[in-house]
Amino acid sequence: MAMIFIGGSRDIVDLPDAIVGRIASIVAAEHGVLVGDASGADMEVQALLGGHGYEHVGVFCAGDQPRNNLGDWAVYTVPPQPGAHGFAAQAEKDREMARRADYGLMIWNGMSPGTVLNVLRLAMAEKPCVTYDVANGLVTTTRNVADWQTMLSRADPEIWDLLAARMTPDERLATAPRNCPGKRARGTACGE
Repeated sequence: MAMIFIGGSRDIVDLPDAIVGRIASIVAAEHGVLVGDASGADMEVQALLGGHGYEHVGVFCAGDQPRNNLGDWAVYTVPPQPGAHGFAAQAEKDREMARRADYGLMIWNGMSPGTVLNVLRLAMAEKPCVTYDVANGLVTTTRNVADWQTMLSRADPEIWDLLAARMTPDERLATAPRNCPGKRARGTACGE
């Protein structure tokens, strides 16, 4: 059974038909699903999996209790680093899901840095991830950091500032120009 990290942007409140079909295929193949506890895409994915009566799901949270666990699934608490707040408090659980996953499936609004950082975390480990950019109607498969850079070359250049503020030193190093082939301009392949 493969483990699939499914995540997405918090402002996604309606899953595209392609995602619904992809998740139905995951259920039919009986793959394990790792999902967060946030509102938005995480909660919509949980609702869909719960509607299938699917049991092979783990819900990851940063707090003592998940914010959402619609299927009463197993809960994995990943405490944040001391002093972490906001995005940083949630990032540790996202890193753990990326570490445990074999594959990723992300539902992205085209601007959310958290979702695209999860794609990067999978790419750094050379784990394939299918990303649905619902804002632009694009579907991209990334397998490595160069693929991730290419995916971001089509995104709004402002995302680089948001990413830079949230990346760990290892994530910055992985996306440094010397580690990526291709263009070196900001907002294109290899970022800054």
